[in-house]
Amino acid sequence: MHEFSLEDILSNDPLGILVEAKPKAKLVNSDDRLIASFEEINSFIEANGHEPQKSTNMSERTLYSRLQGIKDNPEKIEYLKPYDRFNLLKVVEINSIDDILNDDAFGLLRDDKDDIFTLKHVPNNFSSERSKADKVASREICKNFEEFEHLLKECQKDIKEQKRRLIPSVESQLREGMFCVLDGILLYIHKIFQPIRGNSNKLNRRTILIFENGTQSNMLLRSLGKRLKDNGKMVTDLNIDLINEEDNKSGYIYILESKSQDEKISSIKNLYKIGYSTIPVKDRIKNAINEPTYLMAPVRIVAVYETYNMNTQKFEQLIHKFFGKVCLNLDIFGNDNKRYTPREWFIVPLEVIEQTIDLIINGGIVNYRYDEVNEKLNLI
Repeated sequence: MHEFSLEDILSNDPLGILVEAKPKAKLVNSDDRLIASFEEINSFIEANGHEPQKSTNMSERTLYSRLQGIKDNPEKIEYLKPYDRFNLLKVVEINSIDDILNDDAFGLLRDDKDDIFTLKHVPNNFSSERSKADKVASREICKNFEEFEHLLKECQKDIKEQKRRLIPSVESQLREGMFCVLDGILLYIHKIFQPIRGNSNKLNRRTILIFENGTQSNMLLRSLGKRLKDNGKMVTDLNIDLINEEDNKSGYIYILESKSQDEKISSIKNLYKIGYSTIPVKDRIKNAINEPTYLMAPVRIVAVYETYNMNTQKFEQLIHKFFGKVCLNLDIFGNDNKRYTPREWFIVPLEVIEQTIDLIINGGIVNYRYDEVNEKLNLI
């Protein structure tokens, strides 16, 4: 079988990463395409009232990745300023502590009682105590709770009606406008501020969290991430319908986790199957215990991406090539006593898989390689 490189796959997609372009009525230049792509983001915000997020809805996720790509490109930011009617591309320059304080609209960094730049009598178990102190010292009554109460009630209703789900928390996915459950209490992430560098020389961000019990907190984002991981969940987004009559469903990209009792499999950390299906994933995995591709065991659905107007098989092929070095190398015997070697299982953290999906969508994947030793993406 012929081996395809990343460059082979991408070079065979002349009209954009994995997207099956629709016929165009006229030729347009690159500037026109950039403006048109940015206007799609503006249209989304007009229709939905918020920026596109890192959703499992591939249409919204594509817009999210496109916006992040624009924000990372100073030339595009400058060119698109006349079209930025939602102030999406504002650049805040942080050159001093004064810059941070001047951009602190809520005054969270000027609280003398809880000065984040002053550490007194730091104990040896500072890490755990800091999380506890952040929780207690920053909680206060939310004076404008009526502005958020209806959002929290609607989210509770959506969860009850199974329009939203509770999923394991991943710190890198926390964002403004997201709901989470911490210690059994629903919260809304109202604001995440510009990053600041603490005494440990690590970047962190202050937040404004609104709790359903009428209180608010300015907890540090890293503290929130740690506490959610220990005793909380993230709440999924609502399924937003961004599909119109001209869009064609391509299929599903899915991520699965094995529930095998075989110690050779169950002992492997961060083992996930990344696959493609033209039918709903629940139907595709019904016979998992009898199929070598699923390691002859039940599986758990971790994430499903419904794709439109996309060459989904090429998308899947690119992901597999990117993680080729960490592909599971294990023989499985089927019910027919034949030996099989499944090639869709990879030993890689879930958050890295999701980052890679975003990079494939926005085309930035060609600038990265996976570092299997440190389990992270590296720029090349």
